Amino acid sequence: MSRPHILFVGIDGVRYDTLLEQQTPALDRVAADGFLQDLQVNASGPTISGPSWSTMVSGVLPPTHRIFDNNLTDHDLGRYPDFITLAGRAFPEVQTFAGADWEPLVSSHSGGPIFAGGGFLSDRRRGKKATADDWHVGDQQVADRATEQLAGLASEPGSITFVYQHGVDTAGHREGVGERYREFIDASDRRLDQLLRAVDERPTRDHEDWLIIIATDHGHIDEGGHGGDHPAERTAWIAASGTGVPATDEPLILEQADVAGHVHHVLGLTDQPPEFVGLPFGTRTEPARG
Repeated sequence: MSRPHILFVGIDGVRYDTLLEQQTPALDRVAADGFLQDLQVNASGPTISGPSWSTMVSGVLPPTHRIFDNNLTDHDLGRYPDFITLAGRAFPEVQTFAGADWEPLVSSHSGGPIFAGGGFLSDRRRGKKATADDWHVGDQQVADRATEQLAGLASEPGSITFVYQHGVDTAGHREGVGERYREFIDASDRRLDQLLRAVDERPTRDHEDWLIIIATDHGHIDEGGHGGDHPAERTAWIAASGTGVPATDEPLILEQADVAGHVHHVLGLTDQPPEFVGLPFGTRTEPARG
């Protein structure tokens, strides 16, 4: 029996109200077949990338994985691994890929990686001398490598592909929620289109089950920045379609941990610790308690 394929695209720091103001045809296609909805970053953790992405891929909250900022040192992800690691243990033949422009996701930088097996890291210029062109280069390198991965997958073993886009968040920090920030939302949607086309153009696509998830980790205040409790920072969002995803315009109760919850459900990963709070999309009746 063929296993499902999963594409998870993380776009960092995309404020929900600004997202809705932009033209995002690729994201809209996913939402039309499933949902796009805002959610609140769980109050047990701050509105920072490290804890939010760790929660999404591990299914446990910050007090459990012990990541509260972007220094991941002394985390507990060894006991609560990401879903790529768990899938590889359960199904050694599953095909996996993680690619990012932010080092702690896929490398040992700052106490990482969040994905225990590491992954592809762009080689663009970083630091204070980096420009918007550098940010575009990094995100495009990740999208291009992931596109190659998606096109070359074997059908039967199933797959998990994680693709991270960093430019929106970087623009927010450097210039606030303005034209550059919106430029990178638009660019991220074009790269999402590139990834979705790579899936749709697979010769075996009609015989495959695909789960598509797109999510952000936090928002930004107007002048740029996050980490506090302003609604613009604490409001995040998830879009999803495909295997097991309810197609609805009705409000869903969502947690960031439900990304892992739905992936576990689709893959049949049932051996979860008591601290695991992720649930399949559309089944949650109340917020998770940290």
